[in-house]
Amino acid sequence: MKILLTLIICSYTSGTCLPPYEWPMVYNDMYDCFQAGYQNSFKRMELFGRDEVNKHQLYIRFTCAPAATT
Repeated sequence: MKILLTLIICSYTSGTCLPPYEWPMVYNDMYDCFQAGYQNSFKRMELFGRDEVNKHQLYIRFTCAPAATT
């Protein structure tokens, strides 16, 4: 089973979230997906920077779910 990572960037200030972003890579199991979710969320926060995160009160949610099979 392949696992899909989805990141959701939100703002407490505006009370909104951007549309979910499906990570282009799929993972072999939940463990690998969760590791990638935490690591990539951290990297995104660093890219936004302290000022933008604090100004907009940004946070990132993520999910790991089985990828749809066709």
